[in-house]
Formats: sequence, structure tokens, C-alpha cells
Amino acid sequence: MPNVFFSYCHADEALRDQLEKQLSMLKRQGVIDTWHDRRIGAGQVIDAAIDDHINSDEIILLLVSPDFIASDYCYNIEMARAMERHAAGEAIVIPVILRPCDWHYAPFGKLLGTPQDGKPVTLWPDRDEAFLQVAKEVRKAADRCSRSQPSTLPRSERTNFDSGSAPAPMPPAGPRSSNLRMAKSFTQLDKDRFLLESFEYIARYFENSLLELQSRNPGYEGAFRRIDANRFSASIYKDGNNVAKATLFTGGQLGAGIYYSHGDSFGGGSYNEALTVDTDDQSLYLKTFGMAFHTRQDQKLSQEGGAETLWSLLIAPLQRNR
Repeated sequence: MPNVFFSYCHADEALRDQLEKQLSMLKRQGVIDTWHDRRIGAGQVIDAAIDDHINSDEIILLLVSPDFIASDYCYNIEMARAMERHAAGEAIVIPVILRPCDWHYAPFGKLLGTPQDGKPVTLWPDRDEAFLQVAKEVRKAADRCSRSQPSTLPRSERTNFDSGSAPAPMPPAGPRSSNLRMAKSFTQLDKDRFLLESFEYIARYFENSLLELQSRNPGYEGAFRRIDANRFSASIYKDGNNVAKATLFTGGQLGAGIYYSHGDSFGGGSYNEALTVDTDDQSLYLKTFGMAFHTRQDQKLSQEGGAETLWSLLIAPLQRNR
């Protein structure tokens, strides 16, 4: 039975969980087993456990996103080793495009990505459909593995001769539940870091979106201005005239949050929408105050979802027929 290794950045953990659920039928049928670094047990050496799987698992899923490409560990270690094994015919590497990014120029860019046409999962109207396409490709890869001769001993027969220690106990090969998730807890430090990371992500999102907007729309020009670490402005001009402007800031007298204000509002005293950090038993996420006409308080937003929510406040008035 082929083992599937998830190479991913922890920023994409929620998407990885959704993909693993879509692979449940393959696991129940005994077609594959899956592994990622959250399976490392207490007392195990983290790097050694990851190396063991990246050097032996038959199918390697690269969960591609801007964070994956930006991660030195994912890109320079896991991805590089995966491509070496793919080139040697020792493993099948499948790029799974989670979020929009410039992945075609990466070493794995020559491989056929999934979902269909390399369209990022987060851009699909139905993410279940996107992950179903990934699951179908994993099934095909598992079938190719089962028809080929194994190049190494089964995992149960391998020993870590370099360290001289016995291999870590492996989970039983028989039927088991996939309902093994435990509740997580998050400190105030975790929340504060997530808030600041989200603000930086949103700043990059606005800056890049303004550049793309002007490249696609003749007569329009975008201007991004970073005021300081906690504030930036975004403006859109048409034929040299300002048609939309917003200020985004975090912290200040309004407390923890990311605040959006139409026009110039560098003092931080008023805003039209805001994002705050909340948690469930598994993850940190963003939620809106629900002040704008199209926003909802009950949504659990990723950093990308929060950025798009605020960006839509800026651009939506320009997209309406006049």
C-alpha cells in the first residue's frame, strides 16, 4: 500500500485537513495511507521523522501556495528532495495548487498540477469538487505504484542503521478510525502573531492587486503607500483622477484588529469594516464586524479570505454599472 506524504506550510493546515478528508475513501479501501508532520509523536526527533518519510513514501503531494514557496524548509529541503526522488523514479510527485502563486517557474512547474488546469483550490466555487479531482489523481498514482516493483523494503522491514536505534513504532496496518483529531488551544501570543501576520499579508495582497489592476485595465493606475508598520493606503486613479481610496491600519486606540476606512483616516478614529482574530478547536481565523453590506460575521476567513473581503470594499463601487 503506497504511503502519501504531505509537504505543506502550516499556514495551509486547514486546507490540508480538507484534502485529507477527501482522501478518506482511499484510506478506508486500503489503497493508500497518509502521513504529515502532525503525526509526529512526543519524543520523536522531528527532522528525522520527516526525513524518513520524504525519503521513502511513494507519493508526495506538494501543497503549493505563496507560503509554501516562501518557506525555506518546504522549498529548499522537502521539495528539492521530492524532485530528486521523482527524477530517479523512486516516487510520484503531484503538485496540488492550493492558492494562487507563481508556481510555473518552480522546479515542479514542469509537472501537471491538480486540480484541473492548475486552477488553485481556493478559486473553485466548490472546494469539495476541487479536492475530489486531487483525490482522483492520487488514486491513479497509487494504481501506478501498485503495478510497479517496489525499489525498497517495506517500511516495517527498514531500520535506521545510521543512528543505531530501533525505528519508531508505526501505526497498525489494519482498519482504524480517521477521527483522531484533538482540540487545540491558542495563547494570546498566537493570536497577536496571527493578527500581525495577517496585516502584512493583506498589505502585500493590496499592493499586488493594485499592480495587476492597472496592468489589466487601460486608463487605471493603482498607488500603494506604506505609512508605517501599522498603516498603509491604497488608491485607484482613472485617467489621473482619484476614484477610490482606502486606509488600512491595525492596533491603536481601537484595540486588536485590522481596520478598513474609506478615504484618508490615518488617525485611526473611524472605520467602515474591521477584521478580528478568533479561534475554534483547530485553527485561528479572521472574522468581520459585518458592517459592510456584503460581509457576514459568521464566516471563518483565512488570511486570503480576509484580504479579499477588504479589497472588495475598495473595488466594488467601480465595478457597478453607472
